[in-house]
Amino acid sequence: MPTTMNDVVSLAKRRGFIFPGSEIYGGLANTYDFGPLGVELLRNILNHWWKYFVTHRSDMFGLDSSILMSPKVWEASGHTASFTDALIDCKTCRTRTRADHLIEDFTEKHGKEEKVEGKSPEELTALVADYQIPCPTCGGHDWTDVRSFNLLFETNVGIVEESQSLAYLRGEIAQGMFVNFKNVLNTMRPKLPFGIAQSGKAFRNEITLGNFVFRTLEFNLAEFEYFFDSEKQSWEELFEVWKKTMQEFAESLGLESKNLRWRTHSDEERSHYSTRTEDLDFQFPFGFKEMFGLAYRTDYDLRNHMEKSGVDLRYTDPYDPQHKFIPHVIEPTFGINRIFLAVLAQNLITEGERTYLKLPAKLAPYKVAIFPLVKNKPELVDKAQEIFQSLQKIAPAVWDDRGNIGKRYVTQDEIGTPFCVTVDYQTLEDGTVTLRDRDTTKQERLSLAEVEQRVQSMLS
Repeated sequence: MPTTMNDVVSLAKRRGFIFPGSEIYGGLANTYDFGPLGVELLRNILNHWWKYFVTHRSDMFGLDSSILMSPKVWEASGHTASFTDALIDCKTCRTRTRADHLIEDFTEKHGKEEKVEGKSPEELTALVADYQIPCPTCGGHDWTDVRSFNLLFETNVGIVEESQSLAYLRGEIAQGMFVNFKNVLNTMRPKLPFGIAQSGKAFRNEITLGNFVFRTLEFNLAEFEYFFDSEKQSWEELFEVWKKTMQEFAESLGLESKNLRWRTHSDEERSHYSTRTEDLDFQFPFGFKEMFGLAYRTDYDLRNHMEKSGVDLRYTDPYDPQHKFIPHVIEPTFGINRIFLAVLAQNLITEGERTYLKLPAKLAPYKVAIFPLVKNKPELVDKAQEIFQSLQKIAPAVWDDRGNIGKRYVTQDEIGTPFCVTVDYQTLEDGTVTLRDRDTTKQERLSLAEVEQRVQSMLS
């Protein structure tokens, strides 16, 4: 049976992965909170990304830049002028939505996949009329004209009203790496090609039609800017190298190649800073949608920041000090919330009456659960606690003594715990325990040393 979004949302709430934002006050649209298991899965995804692209490479340098930056950053990058969505309102029920998504969703349901992102407001208004698209809320056809809306969240800095000044919550995390380019050059003395990487929060004042954490007001990104000498390296070849590496990273998360596809942005759709952009789409329960992005940004950002700030952001060739130039950049971007959703959607398995989350061991919030057979026998509980503390030193472990063993298995299956260890009366006699495998449900009688070895081998 195919996994639906309702299945994913239900599991996420029921088992503590994702909660609606501000739920006790009726919620806030397009905001979500990561629960106790959600933060663990999210952290495991981010840690895997960081190891894969930063600590396991010698040409990448990490950064954690501020969410708030001078508004001049966003003026120089073009975001205050060009970072916009096309909005449309239903005059009948006042539903507000993105015009491009409205058109694409309507045409997709009617067997015609049409990408319209990047078209002018006038063109989008005409398409809504031509297709006679109804309002998804009330079914009416009385729409406003499409208009542009800037996605940057505005705020103010300053302790008194008179000294307040306009600032923005960052709409992407790339600009922090560009404005720190000179700092990284001066402190780390890197040689081209090299990258600057970071992960963190970004904010976009988007109007969305849902799909859970796929598109939200606040989200987690991970990306890096890979700088190179465009006279010595072909950007096309480098683009293909990173495209292959990004695909391999997706598969290292356990995402199946059949659920992945690359899509090239049209000239209209492509961002103002990019010469070429491709998305790695994943087949979510609601269709193929963007998970990663790869863009060739040329020298657009460094050149603009150099012009607007007056600071020299050129790179000096260490082998030819007279050769100073602005490096070009290729940017791989990873939507961490979307990876999170993809991992849940692909690995949520229903077989008959059984549901389990087949997470790769490196991503699972807990690697092993420890059960005392019963919780009212002190000698069993003490022994189980001893084993629990031993296994905790090897891998993230969870203690569970609620209900009967069958119910505990159901819980651990649904949160994706690869192994369950049951401590029973035989344990008190010979030190062996029952080890159950999540995927096969096979149970084995093993010594504690054998269990520790099995858990360690799972993580290697």
